[in-house]
Amino acid sequence: MNLHTLKPNKGAKHRVKRLGCGESSGHGKTSCKGNKGQKARSGGGTRVGFEGGQMPLHRRLPKRGFNNYNHKTKVEVVNVGQLDKAFDDGATVTEEALREAGLINRSCEEIKILGNGELTKKLIISGGTISASAKEKIEKAGGSVEAPTAA
Repeated sequence: MNLHTLKPNKGAKHRVKRLGCGESSGHGKTSCKGNKGQKARSGGGTRVGFEGGQMPLHRRLPKRGFNNYNHKTKVEVVNVGQLDKAFDDGATVTEEALREAGLINRSCEEIKILGNGELTKKLIISGGTISASAKEKIEKAGGSVEAPTAA
């Protein structure tokens, strides 16, 4: 095989639809858009869901049920295994320390420490919510939890 023998697969290339190039282009003088009307104009057409002035379906249907979007609490989750990698032995873990370590980036209302992973370092956890398994692992490694709010 040489470079001069390469060619595209059969059916991979086809003629471009040349619109607005007159009758000889094969698409007629109106470029396959018909004669006049809203859909023949530049930028013409209607928005998604428009039903010609009739009340659209998404407005005709009843709105039911509870939506939690405006009421939910934004919680950032950090695992014990992540704390073991990010902090040195004897470090104090606070919200600011977690942000500096890059374990939390987004704005949140609450931080929860979960028990996934292993903890080998003695850490002092200050603030936040701590699961029972995480608290157990922290205390087993010789660390402590200040002002615990277990959940």
